[in-house]
Amino acid sequence: MDNSHMNWIGQVVGFFVKSKVTPLILGFAIFLGIMAVVNLPREEEPQISVPMFDIFVRYPGATSQEVEQRIINVGERKLWEISGVEYIYSTAQTDGALIVVRFKVGEDLEKSLTKLYTKVFANLDFLPQGASQPLIKVHSIDDVPILSLTFYSRAKDGRALRRIAASVQQEVNAIPDISQTQIIGGHKRRFQVLLDPMKMSEYLIDPAALERAIVSSNVKSPAGHLQTGPKMVTVETDGFFSSKEDLENLVVSSSSGNVVYLKDIARVIDGPDDEEHYVNIRFGIARGDADQEPLQAVTLAISKRKGSNAARLCEQVLKKIDVIKGNLIPEDVKFEVTRNYGETATEKSNELLIHMAIAVIGVAFLIALVLGWKEAGIVAVAIPVTLALTLASFYWLGFTLNRITLFALIFSIGILVDDPIVNVENIVRHLRLAQNRGRKFLDIVIGAVIEVQSPLILATLTVISAVLPMAFVGGLMGPYMRPIPIGSSLAMVFL
Repeated sequence: MDNSHMNWIGQVVGFFVKSKVTPLILGFAIFLGIMAVVNLPREEEPQISVPMFDIFVRYPGATSQEVEQRIINVGERKLWEISGVEYIYSTAQTDGALIVVRFKVGEDLEKSLTKLYTKVFANLDFLPQGASQPLIKVHSIDDVPILSLTFYSRAKDGRALRRIAASVQQEVNAIPDISQTQIIGGHKRRFQVLLDPMKMSEYLIDPAALERAIVSSNVKSPAGHLQTGPKMVTVETDGFFSSKEDLENLVVSSSSGNVVYLKDIARVIDGPDDEEHYVNIRFGIARGDADQEPLQAVTLAISKRKGSNAARLCEQVLKKIDVIKGNLIPEDVKFEVTRNYGETATEKSNELLIHMAIAVIGVAFLIALVLGWKEAGIVAVAIPVTLALTLASFYWLGFTLNRITLFALIFSIGILVDDPIVNVENIVRHLRLAQNRGRKFLDIVIGAVIEVQSPLILATLTVISAVLPMAFVGGLMGPYMRPIPIGSSLAMVFL
């Protein structure tokens, strides 16, 4: 090492050893780390961007072979022209097609959706006559519910439970960072119209025309304005069918001067719809005294927006539920939290943070046994400061606090401890040398640090060059494991 390089390192070490700003810098670094831990979104797993879209195309009356030849083959050929598409899965069935388009990992969701929409709607002329306009549905990892609330009651049926869950759904949707909510189970109210073929033939009524008449009558239409003084009130006609009698008295035709009502040609049933998803809840299984018949239930599944804090959002939703309990949720209706992703993510994050603290304490204790407590104190300060700066970098880079990012920090401890140990051990060795007696303490420290600085820098760069390339691995595992090489490299640079 030349003298200029030695002087440069000595000046830096001397400045931080003598400067009163050094404790402030260390304290500010710890503060940044604490703020990062508080504000980083907590999740169990890293959020990986894998844009995926479903394209539905209806083709009534067509066979699966016709759907494949006239929709899927043409559609796949056009969709492969989109840049960034990695896989295309297609399903041909009678009366329609389903095409699943998956983009490469890491592609931006909004940009991918824009490219897909542009390609699909620029090629509508390739659809056969009679095919419907394509329907595109977006899928992302944030569609997975973070919170599930299951409502049940011994006094209410599935229809009543679903209405209660729907009222709760409206309140939950008003919370910021809620992306979507879904009600699973229960029954919707539905009017069933059972046609009488003989009566239909007698009055010469077409079923398709009857369907259009019912649909067009079940609407709310504007009926002008009502002006009272300086105010003008919009008047609307409430045409929704609210009862069985309203639908039965719908005029559908006239025959020989007589009005034909829907009840003259059909039977109307006011009842629940057919369930596609069943939700039941049973208690006491662990104790062996479970009810023989499980209770019917309805589940409200809640998903978050991308980048939002799952733990904090779940707390907000549960606080909102506590506020409306007894109002929108009657006393005889109970609910159970059947999934709380925020709580489990918080528990696992806290557990890993505790393990990280244990690792730091363990390393400091081992150094104390070998070199001494003062030397252990230096390492016990250097490592937490480095980890705090790394956590702050995670926040600025948009990472979340999950098992992979925390594992990256724990993994870094084993690498980080080498440099302080070598520096401290060499300083202790120089202090014990006879020829150093009478020299200033600061000169001894600077000389000891300069002596080992070159191999330490070389060793640090070697480790970074070996670990950092893992951040550029493609596929699903690349983004999943990326916090490890980035976190460990940043930690070594800060140290």
